[in-house]
Amino acid sequence: MRQLTIAAVLIVVVALQSALRAIWQPLGYVDLALMLVVYFALQREPLQALVVGAAAGLATDFISGPPALLGAGGFSKTLTAYAVYFVAQRVMLDTTLLRIPVLAGATLTDNLVYVGMHRMLGQKMSVPLVQALSYKLIATTIAGTVLLYVYDSYFSNKARQRRQFTVRRRVARGSTSGLRRKRRI
Repeated sequence: MRQLTIAAVLIVVVALQSALRAIWQPLGYVDLALMLVVYFALQREPLQALVVGAAAGLATDFISGPPALLGAGGFSKTLTAYAVYFVAQRVMLDTTLLRIPVLAGATLTDNLVYVGMHRMLGQKMSVPLVQALSYKLIATTIAGTVLLYVYDSYFSNKARQRRQFTVRRRVARGSTSGLRRKRRI
């Protein structure tokens, strides 16, 4: 069941990424598939992160059209997933502030490997390297930080537990404050 959910989320992310590019061209610099890959790599599930990275990269290569090398995105996202997993395994990256440099590093790694593969095989890029890299770095880092923060704050298991404990604390305070008032009288 979890694999079906991941596949559905991956399909939605790839479709949304191509739709955002069609709606407004600057939104094309936000790499939603990379954010999904980074999320799974930060969950410390290596096989799942690698499979999601390969599938997301191949899907974006397939959708992006003929000038792109089929497989370059899959390789770059798989390598990025491994790099993020390697870092997350050794350093605790559970806060939003620590995820900002991870997202930025993942974006740099993904783009440099992708462009490097194109150059190595003699393919021309339609956009200059520095321009594409800087726009994608800024857009993906900002959007990824916001999306991961919202997910952690409202939808994750940690947020669910925090809400449950908040209710328990309120109930406990309410019952103890009532006892304190009775003792004062």
